[in-house]
Amino acid sequence: MDKWIAPGRVNIIGEHTDYNDGFVLPIALSLGVVCAAGPRGDGLVRLTSAQRPGDVVEVRVRDLVAQRDRLPGWARYPLGVVDEFVRGGHRVDGVNLELDGAVPIGAGLSSSAALCCAVTIALRDLFAPELTDRNMVEIARAAENGFAGVPTGLLDQSASILCTEGHALFLDIRAFTSTETTAAEQIPFDLGAAGPALIVADTGNPHDLADGGYAERRAQCEAAADALNLPALRDATAEDLLRLRDPLLRRRARHVVTENARVLAVADRLRAGADPRAIGELLTASHRSLREDFEVSAPTLDLAVDAALDAGAHGARMVGGGFGGSIIALVDHADQVAENIINRFTTTGFAPPRVFTVEPAAGAHKLD
Repeated sequence: MDKWIAPGRVNIIGEHTDYNDGFVLPIALSLGVVCAAGPRGDGLVRLTSAQRPGDVVEVRVRDLVAQRDRLPGWARYPLGVVDEFVRGGHRVDGVNLELDGAVPIGAGLSSSAALCCAVTIALRDLFAPELTDRNMVEIARAAENGFAGVPTGLLDQSASILCTEGHALFLDIRAFTSTETTAAEQIPFDLGAAGPALIVADTGNPHDLADGGYAERRAQCEAAADALNLPALRDATAEDLLRLRDPLLRRRARHVVTENARVLAVADRLRAGADPRAIGELLTASHRSLREDFEVSAPTLDLAVDAALDAGAHGARMVGGGFGGSIIALVDHADQVAENIINRFTTTGFAPPRVFTVEPAAGAHKLD
């Protein structure tokens, strides 16, 4: 069988802005999910995962919807993609899917989006080669939202499909969903040439977007936009925040307003060829906003950010939906910062995190 890979992602900045019609700036990781796939003619989907040895899932294509609630949670992501192809009118007479993932689960690095996108690009090449990159983003997101039941925005799938090596992806979500173009811009983010490194510290405190916290934040943002009589919080201004009487909704909206401004500022600096170190202060401001206004940080995330900054990081923040997962830090001395984070966790009684360096990688593609 042929193989395809789709990467996880790190969002440089722009957290919880995607489902508010805002702006995001992710990079793809070298860590990804590999999907080996091949067609079969008996109407059966056979699914296995290297991370779940001995767990074989078999279901007929025509029975996907009827069997959905009986399927293991992890299997709903790839099988949701198959269902989306069928819903789209693409003939899938059966397929073998063998998965192998290297993206840490629950680390805020979009392992689920990488999984959906790996299956999407495989099925595109096997059954619907006319589909565009934008179509694949929409299919992968629909599978995760519908069949898997996780209310993500477009950030994760867009990053996994559209990112290119050596670049950050600037994406205007509203333009992406309302125009025929992808509304995507590749902005150079070559850390190797510039000097500083971007590290990820996976705190080992997993988050789960299928739980209530993420959906609750989405609902609060929608309530704030409704209270302001706006299509989405992307349209809100600092002055609009004063009109929100509910202090909780005001804090949620303030994060979105200020985070969108930070994304635009980071993009402007990188477009102008600024030293990447110049965006550090904006990363740290993003973390403060996520911790205080959006309230999606966690003690381990705050500890890792503080330890990175104390060791000389130019900026650091939590990434992903929150409530656990990972942080990123922009640093000159990766080993020194990593050691300080690990030592801080150990002396505080937490298990040491996994710390590694990342560089902007390519989006989903077929393996040679």
